[in-house]
Amino acid sequence: MKFPSFLSRRRQVPAETKASGFFALTAEGRAHWSSRSYASLSREGFMKNPVAHRAVRMIAEAAASVPWLAYDGEVERPEEPALALLRRPNGRMAGTDFFEMLYGHLLLSGNAFVEGVRVAEDLRELHLLRPDRVRIVEGRDGWPDAYEYRTGNHVRRHAAGEGQAILHLRLFHPLDDQLGFAPLEAASMALDLSNAAAIWNKALLDNSARPSGALVYQPKEGGNLTADQYDRLKSELEEGYSGPARAGRPMLLEGGLDWKAMGLSPREMDFVEAKNGAARDIALAFGVPPMLIGIPGDATYANYQEANRAFWRLTVLPLVSRTAAAFAGWFSEDEGAALRLVPDLDQVSGLAAERSELWARVGTATFLSDEEKRRAVGY
Repeated sequence: MKFPSFLSRRRQVPAETKASGFFALTAEGRAHWSSRSYASLSREGFMKNPVAHRAVRMIAEAAASVPWLAYDGEVERPEEPALALLRRPNGRMAGTDFFEMLYGHLLLSGNAFVEGVRVAEDLRELHLLRPDRVRIVEGRDGWPDAYEYRTGNHVRRHAAGEGQAILHLRLFHPLDDQLGFAPLEAASMALDLSNAAAIWNKALLDNSARPSGALVYQPKEGGNLTADQYDRLKSELEEGYSGPARAGRPMLLEGGLDWKAMGLSPREMDFVEAKNGAARDIALAFGVPPMLIGIPGDATYANYQEANRAFWRLTVLPLVSRTAAAFAGWFSEDEGAALRLVPDLDQVSGLAAERSELWARVGTATFLSDEEKRRAVGY
């Protein structure tokens, strides 16, 4: 086994002088980052990091709670079959569960795949496909030719194009023509910093929170460590005291060895502020005001209500609107009609105060007719 050269042999000193040795404990200067795959981001982010988990849940649950209205041109169609299908996509999921999972896929992978099941040419059920199991097959022209969904050894292939059975929703990706870019991937470095700080702090607590330092060899009589003693000490340091899992572990010192603390204290390293900074970066990538997650030190918004309104306006509604447009286009191909799906803003609790102000202004506008007022508030 090859050890990193973080220990260096001291030079020989005359026998009449007092011999001493200095062994510095340092780590390699290379950062190790987690994989950017869907499975890795899901495990390290949604399943391990409380900030990423809460951000994804907040967006997915808020977006899934927004009801939709159907229009044919300017005429509202409350009995539109597509609305009934979206309220109950399949026998195992209600509409809220379906859309919460769909938005979760978008946030964690940048992609969401919906499979439509037809009976006698009618679209009867909608099912979500896990993004990491879907492979897009490109044609010679660079456009998607087919979608392959793999579960174990079984592969289902769906042709792409007009009237396709797969609806692919994706977020903008500047370097990929077929797949979307996940918000959590943009925050992956902050995610690793947040998780690493938590692991390091836990290791310090498990080992009495002692900082690292150096070993100084000061024998009572002149002399140096023998080659065997040096190799044994180096091996013990590598195997017993290196790495985050062994951070702060107390050392057993033999004669002539003295421990000199050199590492920075947790206060000097300011782990708390580092974790809060990483948490703010994660929230920023998702578009969630840090104030809503409980991250201290952020005063971007004057109060909680203003932050909540910004969350709905800048994050949730754009995501819902683009999803509604994608479903409307997909359903229109099947029905041959110009279907339009829009979010019902009057049913959004986070915008209740804003909608009340709009209704009040429109209601007092005497220069508008009743028809113009209805259009002004979205009817």
